[in-house]
Amino acid sequence: MPDTPLTPEVFDRAIVAIALTAGDDHRLVYVNDAFRDLFGDRPLGVPAREVFTEPGAERFVATLDAVLADGTARQVTAPRTLSCPDGGTAHRHFVYSSSPAGTLHAPGTPHGPAILTTAVDTTAELHSALEAERLSVERLQTLRRYEALMAAAAQMVWLVHPDGTADELVPGWEAFTGRPFPGAVGTGWLDVVHPQDRDQLATRWADAVRDLPTTFEHVFRVRGKDGGYRHVRARAVPIVRNGGPAEWIGTTTDIEDQWRNRLRERLLARAGAVTEAERAEDAFAALAATLVPDLTDVCAVFVLREPDAAGGAVVATRVASVARPGLPPLPPINRQTFTLGERAGKAVSDRTPTTLEFADGNVSGGSIPEVSARWLRAARATSVTLLPIVVDGAVVALAATADCEGAPPPGPADIELQHEVLQRAQAPLRQALALQRARHSAVVLQRAMLTTPPRVGGADLAARYRPGNRNAEVGGDWYDAFTLPDGALAMTIGDVAGHDLAAATTMGQLRAMLRSIAYIRPHGHTPADTLRELDTAAEGLGVGSFATAVHARLTRHGADGYWEVEWSNAGHPPPVLVPVTGPPRLLAAEDADVPLSVDPRRPRVTHRDPIGPGETLLLYTDGLVEVPGEHLGRGIARLCEAAAEARHRPLADLCEHLASGVVDLRDDIALIAFRPTPPTPGRPS
Repeated sequence: MPDTPLTPEVFDRAIVAIALTAGDDHRLVYVNDAFRDLFGDRPLGVPAREVFTEPGAERFVATLDAVLADGTARQVTAPRTLSCPDGGTAHRHFVYSSSPAGTLHAPGTPHGPAILTTAVDTTAELHSALEAERLSVERLQTLRRYEALMAAAAQMVWLVHPDGTADELVPGWEAFTGRPFPGAVGTGWLDVVHPQDRDQLATRWADAVRDLPTTFEHVFRVRGKDGGYRHVRARAVPIVRNGGPAEWIGTTTDIEDQWRNRLRERLLARAGAVTEAERAEDAFAALAATLVPDLTDVCAVFVLREPDAAGGAVVATRVASVARPGLPPLPPINRQTFTLGERAGKAVSDRTPTTLEFADGNVSGGSIPEVSARWLRAARATSVTLLPIVVDGAVVALAATADCEGAPPPGPADIELQHEVLQRAQAPLRQALALQRARHSAVVLQRAMLTTPPRVGGADLAARYRPGNRNAEVGGDWYDAFTLPDGALAMTIGDVAGHDLAAATTMGQLRAMLRSIAYIRPHGHTPADTLRELDTAAEGLGVGSFATAVHARLTRHGADGYWEVEWSNAGHPPPVLVPVTGPPRLLAAEDADVPLSVDPRRPRVTHRDPIGPGETLLLYTDGLVEVPGEHLGRGIARLCEAAAEARHRPLADLCEHLASGVVDLRDDIALIAFRPTPPTPGRPS
């Protein structure tokens, strides 16, 4: 392939005015004859500010400064006017463009970056269209080539002829890729393009050749001579003659540094999104999503059983995984514990990323968990990179990223950026992990207080508690049931405002106080009396917190299986009584009593209702029925409908059915149910 270096002499006979400047002060080092004809004779070796002194010339010097500063070509298409260099009364009009020209090859020229300025005399076009028609086809073609060359910001400049052969006008391809410039489009071009970018690049180029857009532009990755991939931007414009096949003149520019800087800023900003996560699992999932698909094809996070666990096998639980579209479905997150391999242990102990490379999905057994190995084989993975996640000086998790479907393993810069993004999220991860530990303590306390309902002759009892997903098992909901000294059954449902350790602690205090008050009071002490005394004691002892509750006392009447429920409601959703047949009804008072910790002096009312054999009494918290933005009555209506449909199920199954029917579990759910059993003939009740 012929080499065509860009030297000043090549422009001697050009029909457009050409000037070359070099160095930071833009010393004029070359002008051709066309330039002298247009602007007159100008001294060489002198800075542009001293060469061009006519009015308005400062804008030309500013253009040279801008091109030198950012390496981007500039075009001035609005006509500029100057007096004739011979001193005549007429004026000449011109447009010009300036672009980087690399390093000059002419002897005796100053060192420093050169700028090529092309000026086109448009006087004839402005004075008469007939003048332009007299230009020859060859002159028009030459002019358009020069204009196209100036329009493209050049680093590597190439020309594709109508027959598909290609010339490299400004060399650089072989220095960049280590391979000779291909002599024809389709010969060797795609071999150095990243495998994941080839199809799209080939499609875009084929579309451009067919449709002839005004500009073709595409960013893709090219393998450099060191084996690593760098991002480049290709820009090209077609030159069409008589509607026939086009020549294309274009540039290829290395933009890796700019691309990586922009990517780094974007990813580090996205890493901050994990601060919105309330659960550690959600925080790690958000963190994994920052890397996919910009830096890797898939990212999974394994939380270590013990922070900084090392010295061989690493025991961890996979809590998050994210893959780019088009890959096989990821294994489900089931909190299964894995023993990771020796390389994972070394990554943890050394706190340094390590990469395992494979041959197109040939993942060896034992190096990683088998469930992960199967997926990597299906995705034709070529590498897995293990990156320790450090919080407060301890490795708390291990991220595993993978490149799939034949993509090459990540380079050092990619691994470094992955690690930096993971470590940037240290503060929000610390917050999520601390919150998780606090919630774990709260749920242990909470579950310890939610005891199993007692066995009661002549009736069934069942209860369920489900923590809210968004509050990660911390809340103030509770249920309770216990037998009183006189044989009656006490049953309570309650909800303390808040979703934190304080709410769970207050719930435990109120529950214990209510139990004590209800148990020691003599017969005739009503549920309203119990709630009123609880309210007074909570205020006096300083443990009061806004809370709602329903407290009930159930007593058996005779041998026919009927019970009576006495109940008092302190601002809580009304109990539901589900008959054997017919629609459920709400146990609601016309004038509802106020919640607890509002005004202990306000009177409270006890209500009484019969409960027949097979009927079901449901006490529940608002998490079972409340949907943000919706009236509470609609949720209660849905509960009644669901309870009526499942009324003949065993009581424990009914409770599970109602609790599991809430798909978006925003709040905790506490639920306790009571159902009298029909008397058995011949057996004493």
